Amino acid sequence: MPQTPSLDAIMDPSRRVLATRRVVDTVLDRMGPLMDLYRPYVDGLENLPPDGRFLLVGNHTQGGGEVLLIPYFVRRAIGARVRPLAERRMGDLPAPMGDLIAAYGAVIGSPETARELMRHNETILVFPGGGREIAKFKGEENTLRWQGRAGFARVSVENGYPIVPVALIGGDEVYRSLIARTSRLGQLSLAVSEKLSGTSDMAPPLMRGIGPTLIPRPQRMYLRFAPPIDTTRPAGTSHDRWVTTVKEKTQESLEKAMADLLDVRSGDPYRELNPLAWRNATGPQGA
Repeated sequence: MPQTPSLDAIMDPSRRVLATRRVVDTVLDRMGPLMDLYRPYVDGLENLPPDGRFLLVGNHTQGGGEVLLIPYFVRRAIGARVRPLAERRMGDLPAPMGDLIAAYGAVIGSPETARELMRHNETILVFPGGGREIAKFKGEENTLRWQGRAGFARVSVENGYPIVPVALIGGDEVYRSLIARTSRLGQLSLAVSEKLSGTSDMAPPLMRGIGPTLIPRPQRMYLRFAPPIDTTRPAGTSHDRWVTTVKEKTQESLEKAMADLLDVRSGDPYRELNPLAWRNATGPQGA
């Protein structure tokens, strides 16, 4: 099993990782024209605490654009480097991929790592659904699959860390799932995944992109940062009860943001990046 890296390795990376980070930062700093070309819909940046001391809680999508878009816009808005909490299996990746992940700011997700990052007032990003939220079967698009996970709420309450829910819509439209989880093919996929990896959480559904291919379907991305959730425990409320409350508040806020963005997307003529509709693309109010 991969080991959780020490805080020293996270906060004081090797020269090789630092060199890779300079390249990554240069690329990110020059992405403005590309972002402007695709015109992602982004609102709620004013909800980001300017000191960078907060935990972003988001939803994973099949397209994976949230891993790039969330850190990019947070950095552009308040100058903070976001620390995504990655799956533990990422800790076994060799160089150069392992160096690239570290240079981007990602760390292996664990309560211990999150606590240390919070003690250093880092900006952290977590997807409670993990890998199970990426590969969605038919009918599971734009939904959360947290399976009762509340670790993010527990560590936030322990450290008095504000939570900023952040929703992304559009990533689950890049590919279309063709089978339901309960179908025969879906059950076969779950069984094969269980046999090969020991878990069915990331069983791949049958998907398609453009036509019958796996070429991604062009889709505009819709990103919303919801108002921060105060995790300070009220007097007279038990620790466990408050953790449950914070988890529920976060999930409700995130699901509402996702639903609102789905409404925005439904009326946007530019949702499939049609160049003829570029000038009429829906934008945030006041933008």
